[in-house]
Amino acid sequence: MTKIALDAMGSDEHPLPDVQGAVMAAKEYGVEVILVGDEARLAPVLAAQNPGNLPLRIVHAPEVLTMEDKGVALALKARRPNAKNSMAVGIDLVKNGEADAFVSAGNTGAAMATAYFRLGVLEGVDLPALAPLFPTATGTCVVLDIGANPEVKPENLYQFAIMGSIYAQKVRGIANPKVGLISNGEEEGKGNHNVKEATPLLKNGNINFYGNVEGKEVIGGAVDVAVTDGFTGNVMLKSSEAVAKLIVDKIKETIKTGGPLAMLGGILVKPALSKIKKLLDPSEEGAAPLLGVNGLVFIGHGRSDALAIKNAIRVAKQAAEAKVLQAMREGIAESMKK
Repeated sequence: MTKIALDAMGSDEHPLPDVQGAVMAAKEYGVEVILVGDEARLAPVLAAQNPGNLPLRIVHAPEVLTMEDKGVALALKARRPNAKNSMAVGIDLVKNGEADAFVSAGNTGAAMATAYFRLGVLEGVDLPALAPLFPTATGTCVVLDIGANPEVKPENLYQFAIMGSIYAQKVRGIANPKVGLISNGEEEGKGNHNVKEATPLLKNGNINFYGNVEGKEVIGGAVDVAVTDGFTGNVMLKSSEAVAKLIVDKIKETIKTGGPLAMLGGILVKPALSKIKKLLDPSEEGAAPLLGVNGLVFIGHGRSDALAIKNAIRVAKQAAEAKVLQAMREGIAESMKK
């Protein structure tokens, strides 16, 4: 049975949504969930969910990394051998082979630092990358990096392309993913120094390179994987989320203030709006993989509810059972021969 370690102290409202999501996942997906956190707080919450004989257990971790943990202090807590915070204990379960993947809705920077220091990176990878799914006109697109590395080198973008391509194959089920390099123009030769220098690496690499793409091509579904630096990716992600929310809010506002006919129209289009809302809802995917570290790590939103936690565990289970980590090792090793 696949085992997923969950940071049960991760979400903003922890531990209730974390525990509820774990129970739902254990029931629906046949996965063992290891709840990592303060046992005195977790045990009564878990008992209240009436888990019965579901494969759930608690591993005690008395400390929690919060949004206040930054800089040197965070680095020390992330790498201390005997660390007792829920992220360190959970990631150590993966490192020691006691869990197949780790999921957290806690401090993103803390989760990335803890994974980096405790797991290390795969051979041939310099930097890990956070890789969420963007909704597109034709489905979804894996975009990386969206925040782990504000500054990168051209070879890092090539590494991101390989990792994103393998993830799209193994978890998204895309046989030959098209990979795009995010730039300010579609033409080769556009972009900053990193884009220009990365282009020949991607063209000659062991991937299906589509070429340069602008934001509109990504959203339009031209590619299955899009690579960029963490600064650009993070701005793109937050801008896209804000625009999507604005459009949905304005539609609702227009319906409410448009009179009886608008209200009637709102009732008629409600099923379609519900589908759009679901498409844009990050809880549907639950968490994004941190690709490049030597273990499966998934990081979700702090505002995750039980549904988001459940879905994050589902995605982690899919990645573990698809042997994404082994495929990534093999793909990177193959690319190093070129």
